[in-house]
Amino acid sequence: MRCPFCGHLEDKVVDSREAKDGDSIRRRRECIGCGRRFTSYERIDQIPYMVVKKDGKRENFDRNKIMSGLLRACEKRPISTGQLEAIVDDAERKLQDSLDREIPTSEIGKLIMRRLKALDKVAYVRFASVYLEFEDVSAFMTELKDLVRSRETTPQTNAKKKKKK
Repeated sequence: MRCPFCGHLEDKVVDSREAKDGDSIRRRRECIGCGRRFTSYERIDQIPYMVVKKDGKRENFDRNKIMSGLLRACEKRPISTGQLEAIVDDAERKLQDSLDREIPTSEIGKLIMRRLKALDKVAYVRFASVYLEFEDVSAFMTELKDLVRSRETTPQTNAKKKKKK
């Protein structure tokens, strides 16, 4: 490290301790050339998590963007903020667990849609209508029909049908 007073390249560390914020190490150094002391700070250089968009662009992962989309999809639905936070936490954990520091938005979208589908069908349809970018009404209707079909074959609905008989 270069001395800020004389420019000499050699110094010795006199004292090391964790900085107040806990994210860095504070080192007191003494220049071998001029004998003056100075302080340096070391911290880990964080590489941001990135998402790869459909068009190939990369941007920083943003929890708030995901949460904003979920809040819009779940507007006036009986879904708590805690449940939405859990979905966003899952998406973030998936990114952190990957070997890469980036993940395609399609993977995040599939994860969110899977969780929403289990949580609330209306919120799922709202989110899917924006995320999947349906090209026409028939594509949207196909998704709705699949949703209805899957609902008719779940164990819960089968149990309800038996109760009614």
